[in-house]
Amino acid sequence: MKTFVVENIKVSLTSIKSHLLRTILTILIISFGIMALVGIITAIESLKYSISSNFSRMGANTFTIRNREMKIHMGGGGNDKRFESITYQEAIKFKQLFDFPAYTSLLTFATNTATVKFGTEKTNPNIAVRGTDENYLITSGNDLSKGRNFTLQEIYSGANVVIIGPELVTTLFKKKEDPLEHSISIGPGKYKIIGVLESKGTSMGFSGDKTCIVPITNVRQYFSRPNASYTISVMPQNQEMLEAAIDEATGTFRIVRGLKAGMDNNFEVAKSDNLAQMMFENIRYVTLAATIIGFITLLGAAIGLMNIMLVSVTERTREIGIRKAMGATSNTIKNQFLIEAIVICVLGGIVGILIGIPIGNIISFFVGGAFIIPWGWIIGGLILCIIVGIVSGIYPASKAARVDPIESLRYE
Repeated sequence: MKTFVVENIKVSLTSIKSHLLRTILTILIISFGIMALVGIITAIESLKYSISSNFSRMGANTFTIRNREMKIHMGGGGNDKRFESITYQEAIKFKQLFDFPAYTSLLTFATNTATVKFGTEKTNPNIAVRGTDENYLITSGNDLSKGRNFTLQEIYSGANVVIIGPELVTTLFKKKEDPLEHSISIGPGKYKIIGVLESKGTSMGFSGDKTCIVPITNVRQYFSRPNASYTISVMPQNQEMLEAAIDEATGTFRIVRGLKAGMDNNFEVAKSDNLAQMMFENIRYVTLAATIIGFITLLGAAIGLMNIMLVSVTERTREIGIRKAMGATSNTIKNQFLIEAIVICVLGGIVGILIGIPIGNIISFFVGGAFIIPWGWIIGGLILCIIVGIVSGIYPASKAARVDPIESLRYE
């Protein structure tokens, strides 16, 4: 059986070489379908991997209490259901009352448009400044590449100290100075650098490396704004206790808010991977659309291949008669043409995959995704090519098998 298949493949390749231009055009039609499918899927899978890895850095066992419920609609932007702002007093009271083996941190955004200066160097006005406490680095999944965290004294006193993202080091300290213990200007204030975050890179156009973290009490003093809301992050020390921690935190914050039994929560409790899951839910429609586009292209390629195989049967009528006269059975002729169609499809699939993967990763690179090779879709694409080859080749192969050897030998 193995020898039979190998021999048929050799015959198919010989036939392909003898009709090279026509075969190349057919292969290109098939490859465009596979390229569209694999290229788009590669870009999507790369983005999903990037999103997943970025959220996993936050800690899979982290959840937040905030004043808005986020819903994502593809093409329509975000849709926030907003509740009453979480005040500083409420956040502090929760931290005091929450009696659970977990790390609890508070966060508030000061601005996303700060300009940071050091000497004659300065950044663009796109630096995020956030106020946090001593536990923020733990609950956010951030690590320090150098320096230290805030002390409790610095948190309580609202000291002018800052932990900066690595991109600020590159932008401001171009003479390779050690940023620690140097002072930078954030708006009108001077802040001493006590730590530098490890790089997290850029994802989907957003960079966590362009940030300044200052004590939360400092933000209250120098970046205060009306109706400022605070986010509470909680990370249980035991990941298996995540659901129990969510229940305990929900009950505790209901007490802080003075909610009675039967009243709905007027705040949102969200796990760190909720946003990623919502993105995945919406991305699946893009995946479905890409799959449909690929299938439509492959359908056109299948029709084109069937037409070419029918032409090939007609052109090779005399060859078929000679083979039958030499003892080839109808089944042998049928298998020969069927395998030829499959070989053409597989060659087209390989070309499409080799083009589609780089294209998908290039698209992904420009939107902040990671390099990825979708092995599952590659194998699926090749199987799909074999199916297309069988569907496209079975009728021409059957027609070739039915050719009368006497008539075919007289064919001109």
